[in-house]
Amino acid sequence: MTQISKWFERKFEFSFPAELFPNFCIRLRGTPARLEEIIRAHPHERLVRKPEQKWSAQEHAGHLLDLEPLWLARVNDYITAAGELTHADLSNRKTHEAEHNARSSEDILAEFRKERSLLMDRVGRLEPALFSRTIPHPRLKTPLRLVDHLYFVAEHDDHHLARIWELLK
Repeated sequence: MTQISKWFERKFEFSFPAELFPNFCIRLRGTPARLEEIIRAHPHERLVRKPEQKWSAQEHAGHLLDLEPLWLARVNDYITAAGELTHADLSNRKTHEAEHNARSSEDILAEFRKERSLLMDRVGRLEPALFSRTIPHPRLKTPLRLVDHLYFVAEHDDHHLARIWELLK
């Protein structure tokens, strides 16, 4: 039985200062290395095991990769001052259809590292004035600053890293 709360039941507090932007960037830059450390220690058979027909550790890793285009689209929403952040597919259809268990974990890790680098390179070129720009989040129904969005992504990363760790321990 999992000790990790369900993602969609999480409540978020976005009361921290925008000056924490670099801290969240460091967390986000570190996710590929943390994911690699957890995944590489285990054989493929263990990575693809699906307890209770839920996602395997490898599918959780693939899910992190699957969401990188969404995170980048939302950063672009801040740049263009969109009226609402890009919607996520709450059914996670992309992950369910991707057949991540049939892939090499090394390929997933390499692609995730590449995609996360693109996101962080884009974020790294932004003007500090954008860190505090707010745009409504479609599911949370609250305005998020860019710095809040990065915190949200970092928390999402950690949620899935914890689930992977739990599945593999």
